[in-house]
Amino acid sequence: MINQRGNAVWNGDIKGSGSITTQSGTVSAPYSVGARFEGQKGTNPEELIGAAHAGCYTMFLTSILTKDGKQVKQIRTESKVTLDTSGEVPKIVKISLTTEGEVEGVSAEEFQQYAQTAKEKCPVSQVLSAVPEMELVAATLK
Repeated sequence: MINQRGNAVWNGDIKGSGSITTQSGTVSAPYSVGARFEGQKGTNPEELIGAAHAGCYTMFLTSILTKDGKQVKQIRTESKVTLDTSGEVPKIVKISLTTEGEVEGVSAEEFQQYAQTAKEKCPVSQVLSAVPEMELVAATLK
């Protein structure tokens, strides 16, 4: 088993601010209500979920392609997390994965199949399966 940690510290009331850090120290960022809802500088949980999802998904897709003997040149992925703030409480309602890959000898259709498998099986996608909608757009790079 592997355990990884993330930490958050908040100072003050809801108009305050805080910091989010990772165990490795690679991420150390300010966050606030302004950064989350008003476009101010800093990070927010949804942005970090998107980054974690894109990273996990891309690594998993690369892994299954490599295990099948495919030569991966590059894979790029964006995970866009949609937060609906119209209800009583904010809620993540959609995640859109967009991935592009340059893989030798893999057709667009084959890449789509690999991409779908990665969406279903990557650990972070599995955790996020409670999100009502998760879409995938996959394309090969020329």
